[in-house]
Amino acid sequence: MTSQASPSPATPATLSEWLALLEQRHFKQIDMGLERVMQVKQKLDIQFDCPVIMVAGTNGKGSTCAMLESILLRAGYRVGLYMKPHFLHFNERARISGDMASDAQLIAAFEAVEAQRGDISLTYFEFTTLAIMKLLADAKQDVVILEVGLGGRLDAVNVIDADVSIVTSIDIDHTEYLGETREEIGFEKAGIFRPGKVAVCGDPLPPKSLIDHAEKIGADLWLMGRDFNYQGDKQQWAYGGRGMRRNSLAYPSLRGANQLLNASAALAALEALREILPVGAQEVRTGLATVELPGRFQVLPGQPLVILDVAHNPHAAATLAQNLDNMGFHPYTYAVFGSMLDKDIEGVIGHLKDKIDHWCVTDLPLPRAATAQQLKDTLLGVGVAPEFRRDAARSIETFTSPADAYANALSRAGENDRIVVFGSFLTVAGVMQARRPGLH
Repeated sequence: MTSQASPSPATPATLSEWLALLEQRHFKQIDMGLERVMQVKQKLDIQFDCPVIMVAGTNGKGSTCAMLESILLRAGYRVGLYMKPHFLHFNERARISGDMASDAQLIAAFEAVEAQRGDISLTYFEFTTLAIMKLLADAKQDVVILEVGLGGRLDAVNVIDADVSIVTSIDIDHTEYLGETREEIGFEKAGIFRPGKVAVCGDPLPPKSLIDHAEKIGADLWLMGRDFNYQGDKQQWAYGGRGMRRNSLAYPSLRGANQLLNASAALAALEALREILPVGAQEVRTGLATVELPGRFQVLPGQPLVILDVAHNPHAAATLAQNLDNMGFHPYTYAVFGSMLDKDIEGVIGHLKDKIDHWCVTDLPLPRAATAQQLKDTLLGVGVAPEFRRDAARSIETFTSPADAYANALSRAGENDRIVVFGSFLTVAGVMQARRPGLH
């Protein structure tokens, strides 16, 4: 059943005008279901004449996509990539042969969707997903990598049948849409699997629902620990799959405790596609050693040390806590923290409250965000007690923007201290914006 779209104003002339229009057009920000998206996809005749790799998961999707892109580019392939969300520019979501899509390319794709959607109302995410998939299909790449936005089964990306599907991890997040247990969420993630196609699961403890669904539809399920695995020491690591090994690998340049799980899932997908997309050992080594991805335990140069991490659920927060522990001694740790209200804020804080001395909590520019005062109240509620004296070893302060919170942390931190910016993508993006050239 289609819902009526609002009458369209004059076609926007710039990318920013298009995005502003799309943000206000649909009556729901998230409207689960594939019927409307599939109808427009068919009108647009979106077809990929190359292998498609689809990546879902609670955490690790972006890292896995970035590793795949880096390795395949090093191997000389033209790689189309759709990732989300963006930090500073919408263009970050679409990459063609290693380069961000231009405004002109995106506007042309938006116009194509607008011309075909008729009276079908699409959310911002659905509209932009269709536009980017149209752009990548028309760009005639050798391989396309698509990151799932939310869940899998009902996500707009899932109107495409992938040749290889990857689920990186399954944990509790987006419970209002995906369910409240790992079993329920695992079923939703497994919705990207296809009969007869390779389905890679990088979670070492996959829910039974994921395994059962893969077996029911006849997917070729590759499980971590059964069909592929890794081992390593401090200098290098090795991947072992169903029919090949890759030894003496460089550790991924992306830092963090879970990156070998992500890298192994990526290499399993490449093993499955080796007859179509052969990749040499040196391309794998170089691709992993040079991969870049903002905001995933990204350690910035300079003093005090600044870490950017989009950890916004308990699973990611636990990994962030482990990564902070592995960094060595710092006298004080400052946090710049902002979150959406629908997240498990207590669960996130629970993993990090003993790692952080000074909390700079911030409002975010979205109605569904938690206010800084709500974050402070949650911190107090879980036992983070500031000391009310001038030289306090613990503190909680509220701010109206990530930039203000970061400026405060920066003004107080010593050169041997560290500042960890985490939570919503908007928190990290706000600090990235504040750190742009010309600003500290």
